[in-house]
Amino acid sequence: MAENTGEVKMTPTLGLTGLTMNAMALIAPGAFLWLTFAPQATEGATAPSMWIGILFALLLCLATAVCYAEMAKLYPGTGSSYYFAEQSFLNHDKAWKYARLMKFIVGWGSHLYYWIYPGVMVAVTGVFCGYITGTLWPNFMSASNPGPMFMMLIAILFSFAVAYIAHRGVNGSTAVSVAINVIQISALIVFAVMAISYRVSHPPGSEAWQFDSVSGEAYKYEFATTSQMVDGKQTDVITRDATMVPQPKLDAAGKPVPFHVSYDMYDTSTPPVFQAHPNAKSVLAIHNFNWMFVQATVAILILVGFESVTAMGGEAKNAKRDVPIAVITSLLVQGAFCYLFEYFAANYFLSSGYPMSTATGSSAPIGDMMIMVGDALFNGHGRAFMLIEAVTVFLALIGTTLSCINTGARVTYAMGKDNEVPEHFGLLHEKNLSPHRAIWALAVISAIFGCLALTMLFGDAGAIPDATLKALPQGFWSSFGYVAHDTMAKMPNSLLTITLASNFGTFLLYMLSCVTCIFCYQGHPNFSFLKHMLIPIFGIVANLICMGAYIVLPFLGYGTKMEPFLALGIAAVWAIYGGLYFLRSSKAAGRTTLVTSRT
Repeated sequence: MAENTGEVKMTPTLGLTGLTMNAMALIAPGAFLWLTFAPQATEGATAPSMWIGILFALLLCLATAVCYAEMAKLYPGTGSSYYFAEQSFLNHDKAWKYARLMKFIVGWGSHLYYWIYPGVMVAVTGVFCGYITGTLWPNFMSASNPGPMFMMLIAILFSFAVAYIAHRGVNGSTAVSVAINVIQISALIVFAVMAISYRVSHPPGSEAWQFDSVSGEAYKYEFATTSQMVDGKQTDVITRDATMVPQPKLDAAGKPVPFHVSYDMYDTSTPPVFQAHPNAKSVLAIHNFNWMFVQATVAILILVGFESVTAMGGEAKNAKRDVPIAVITSLLVQGAFCYLFEYFAANYFLSSGYPMSTATGSSAPIGDMMIMVGDALFNGHGRAFMLIEAVTVFLALIGTTLSCINTGARVTYAMGKDNEVPEHFGLLHEKNLSPHRAIWALAVISAIFGCLALTMLFGDAGAIPDATLKALPQGFWSSFGYVAHDTMAKMPNSLLTITLASNFGTFLLYMLSCVTCIFCYQGHPNFSFLKHMLIPIFGIVANLICMGAYIVLPFLGYGTKMEPFLALGIAAVWAIYGGLYFLRSSKAAGRTTLVTSRT
């Protein structure tokens, strides 16, 4: 009979499919098209470069993915980049003394990403549920501008519900991920094809649909307007009936004037505001290199996750073979195919019937687009089509949050086993074999960051007009927490701020991982100049450029200053606290900063 040492260890149960699906669940294109189109739209004049910004972020991620895949071949195990940093430096002839310092820097820096990212996910889940609730019960909630208190409640409940699934163990999580990936990719393709078909079948000047954000419906007629005094200025305001339905403009015969679509790139305001792409070439164009970098700093959120599978080396049946394949495959399928296709479709769909300015003021522009294409192609049943698609988005939200909590908890678990963070994080549940202490801690942190991200959802460029605020259903769950337009305009967009803080952690982690890859293969017999020097250097430079964009581009007039500077402030506080914690814990444990033995 084998002796029971009392130590609970992870069990290898995941094959190539399970590993790939876990990584793909975190990338989740079905969810992120819905979720990130709005914050990307709020980046002002840079919106025309949304697609090319995603392409640049994808190239950055592919370079980093190659580094992760190559490191996983040498050092399969739990802990991802944290574990790689330790092993690569310990196996380096000259730099082995810095192994502990480097792995702590990488591990601590990765938590800026792994601990904030789930908070972003639960926040956008709150926004999503608010949009759906407002669609189903418009008298209770506004779909375009859901109540902050309601969204925060959803964020808290969702974080703990997903943490419970993660607590049950990795096998159950994988089964959920497989189902979710199949459903969300299928739904994604359907919407993208429909959006492109709508644009192709409605050339400039043809009769089409236009969307009304107040009623949340699309209409085939021009809206009637009346001149009213708004903020001391004469303004044309859409005429509505008692149920807030926009009234049609009538011709001389008393019939509704049909709406005719156009694809003018800018409106007539001063300065001009981007509205739509005149053709497919414009969607793919760079337009401005600085705009591309601004969009890439937001777009990185939708592509991260490929590295998550390297944290599951301890649960893989054949980690050296399967983990590297899963890293590259997940990014190519979801990033190079799904995202580039769906973002092309969404940007190509923009028109005078649904311009970018409307998307900026909506909590879910993709949901609005689904209503429009559904009305056009399903004889007015756009709302039903949107709700069906919304189910797949919610499933994808479960998958991506679950995968991120699984990954973040395992990095924390690895640091706990090394006593680099409190050792109770390095314990596994005796029955489920999951790092349950780290999972529940991450659930609390996610709920906190989720609520912070929702405090000023429409701050800065997305500030809600006072007239719209007055039209909101009044109540604690539907309107409490909103402030006047001018106050919102002066405040940073809280969701974008938390997103950028998570993204800065991502750039930092990916840059350090590229550096680690170079150390891994220095002097190794399998060294390749392309894979172990040229590609990592490109990854380092690309990540540095995106990190530098937080500081430089706002001063050049691209994007806003409040959100990136606040994100940098969060990163700075985390770095300072990490340094103090490292010194204090090392002194208390009698440990040296530099390694004294390679054993």
